[in-house]
Amino acid sequence: MQTSNSILILLAASALSAGSVHAEPAEWKIDPEHFSVAFEVDHINYQRQIGMFLEAGGSFRYDPESGELADGRVEVDAASVFTNHDERDEHVRGDDFLAVEDHPRIVFEASGFEPDDDDGGTLTGDLTLLGRTHPVELDVTINKRGEYPFGHGRETLGISAQTTIERSRWGMDYAVSNELVGDEVALRFEFEAIRQ
Repeated sequence: MQTSNSILILLAASALSAGSVHAEPAEWKIDPEHFSVAFEVDHINYQRQIGMFLEAGGSFRYDPESGELADGRVEVDAASVFTNHDERDEHVRGDDFLAVEDHPRIVFEASGFEPDDDDGGTLTGDLTLLGRTHPVELDVTINKRGEYPFGHGRETLGISAQTTIERSRWGMDYAVSNELVGDEVALRFEFEAIRQ
């Protein structure tokens, strides 16, 4: 009987110890000074036009030890689109593409993260564009984690993420049928996130 009690005490102590070690996901804020959102889309099969969104921000709750992602949100200012050509940028802001007056924000809400065997994994979530929401998956690489070498000096994550979407799925079908502008849009995110 004493042996059984000892085993129960050991199991209870182990459970309590495991509970105390488990860390809650920390809050991380994306540094707006180090956040690049880029896209790439085919133009009449002559070239792939590269563009960026110049204003974006976001945060997420993540435990780098366990790889657990609790939640995350990124907002992109649709009107900040930049393709290095003023007339084209105005066209992209209009109703044929981003319709920024009616839909000023592009939003990604993270729902989960599946770490891989390397420094990265698959990020899942919902992308809202033109008032429509659909699930997307992004390939994520965690480039570096550590105390920043200058400035704020806080623990920082360096992250690269990318995915490809079909814009027509969100109702952006201008010039798809005649293949003047590709349906597939490659999206790339490069950023540093600071632990709060």
